[in-house]
Amino acid sequence: MKAMVLEEIGRPLVLQERENPLPGPGEIRLRVEACAVCRTDLHVVDGDLKHPKLPLIPGHEIVGLVDKVGPGVSEARLGRRAGVPWLGHTCGTCLYCREGAENLCDTPLFTGYTRDGGFATHVIADSAFAFDLDEAAEPAATAPLLCAGLIGWRSLKKAGEGKRIGIYGFGAAAHIITQICVWQGREVYAFTREGDMPAQRFAKDLGAVWAGASGEAPPTLLDAAIIFAPIGTLVPAALKAVRKGGRVVCGGIHMSDLPAMPYSLLWQERHVMSVANLTRADALEFFPVAKQAGVATHTKIYALCEANDALSDLREGRFTGAAVLVPSLQ
Repeated sequence: MKAMVLEEIGRPLVLQERENPLPGPGEIRLRVEACAVCRTDLHVVDGDLKHPKLPLIPGHEIVGLVDKVGPGVSEARLGRRAGVPWLGHTCGTCLYCREGAENLCDTPLFTGYTRDGGFATHVIADSAFAFDLDEAAEPAATAPLLCAGLIGWRSLKKAGEGKRIGIYGFGAAAHIITQICVWQGREVYAFTREGDMPAQRFAKDLGAVWAGASGEAPPTLLDAAIIFAPIGTLVPAALKAVRKGGRVVCGGIHMSDLPAMPYSLLWQERHVMSVANLTRADALEFFPVAKQAGVATHTKIYALCEANDALSDLREGRFTGAAVLVPSLQ
């Protein structure tokens, strides 16, 4: 197989030829059709997330066809299209797993971080954490749903039932969850980098009622705000933008330090909370909702060997929507 491999933190990925991996007990092997590129991948390769498995194949928004199953896995899965997300395995026995909060498992494995991921032609996955997908699903369009969509959905649930939702950082997750908010009849207020007019136009094209820079005040107080950008200074900005009793949800796995801020921003029962990983139950909820809402992902396609370009373009905000690697491209 071919794979883009992280050998050293902070260094470009290296294209390697390897033997095709074999699935162990309870595992499946997928021939990767598409793997979206997530900001979490940047946090891994840049060293923001500590202690990755090295060498490592990144990538955790994977769509592929099952071409081999390990012991204990039904051969009925062969040939099926499946999706592999960030949460790759949990212990099933710790307090959190027993309470239905497997996203907080004490000893998890994460795809593309502590186990090899999908920047490759083939990937091994725990069969219990690989979702069967619609056979008619277009792989490149579906791949961003495996993390950007799922984390966006979990963040929106944490935001509550309010009508006015602010979104800070208008990337892959934001463009998916905006479509769901509009379908639900909510108002979306999009916050982007200063001067990022393409992102602001993109947000309005998707149905946002307002779009502006992250330092601007929205025209009305919000019921909740979701922060996808990994910038801690956005937390006090979002608190200023939400009403009394409003919620600020931090949707990223990594964020720069929060600044000191006056207690008055948090007072009047405003809430700040984080979202950690995802659960398989989130996927069971989200995929039918995304289909009903007619979610259409906007993607920029790269060949597998162009993974470094995709990461660089994501880092510099050179596209709207989501970057997707397609291994079949040369």
